[in-house]
Amino acid sequence: MRTKRTETRAVRPLRLLAAAAGLSAIAAFLMPAAAQADSGTYSAAELRAASTAVQEADVAGTAWAVDPDSHTVTVLADETVSRAEIAEIRESAGDLAGALDVQRTEGTFRKYLQGGDAIYADIGWRCSLGFNVRSGSSYYFLTAGHCTDDPYGPTPPYPLWSDGASQIGYTAGSSFPSNDFGIVAYDPQPSGVPSSVNLYSGSQAITSFANPSVGQSACRSGSTTGVHCGTITGLNYTVDYGNGEVVYGLIMTNICAEPGDSGGPLFSGSTGLGLTSGGSGDCSSGGTTFFQPVVEAANYYGVTLP
Repeated sequence: MRTKRTETRAVRPLRLLAAAAGLSAIAAFLMPAAAQADSGTYSAAELRAASTAVQEADVAGTAWAVDPDSHTVTVLADETVSRAEIAEIRESAGDLAGALDVQRTEGTFRKYLQGGDAIYADIGWRCSLGFNVRSGSSYYFLTAGHCTDDPYGPTPPYPLWSDGASQIGYTAGSSFPSNDFGIVAYDPQPSGVPSSVNLYSGSQAITSFANPSVGQSACRSGSTTGVHCGTITGLNYTVDYGNGEVVYGLIMTNICAEPGDSGGPLFSGSTGLGLTSGGSGDCSSGGTTFFQPVVEAANYYGVTLP
């Protein structure tokens, strides 16, 4: 489920949040046995068709991915999704409804939009810096696309971004929905920027980007809830935040997060993995959080770590 951006119209002076990200502890529970997937084995083509049917149902508050090991399509439904809407999803799948493994997850899916070593848009919201990057001699940083997305149209250089005292840069590119990544050009250009994540008791150098694997340990850092760690629990998830805002190919984790972590980094040791997109729950009750893979974002913009 989507949430509105946190409005901060009185933007100056503002405070920069350093690199940060948000995950969440997964708290999914199964639907009753009658609603679970049948025991039959479905082909790869049938699973792809079932996944497409879930998307065509267009139910906000759902996330789904093909599970090749169990030969099912795992569908997560947050607390806003009604029984009738779950029935709509199954109806959309038709003869392939048995391929759907529908699970409930506590909380509501939303895009995280405040805090975590914050960066502030001059047109009214706060997000988190993800990873500093460079192209040639020019420096940039990556963050979430729903942060860099300009409601007034695609004409650059909006939004402009502040570090808490003065302008630090402008949006140079943005991809949302479908993807959830954006890039901000430092302006004025610094002589150099750190390739590290704020740990609130020091910092973690980031020396490479990579795609994660299921079961891999990972951490995130954010000003809202500090540093939390956990495990990669799924890959290639599609999330429907509502209002036509569907994002593909996301990483799912069981590390908690709260609003304020959007755009910040997911990392494993010195390796950057992702940028916080959104999820459900909080760090008191747990939840589910999704990340945009950072490798895709870096390749898209042709940037590397400093």
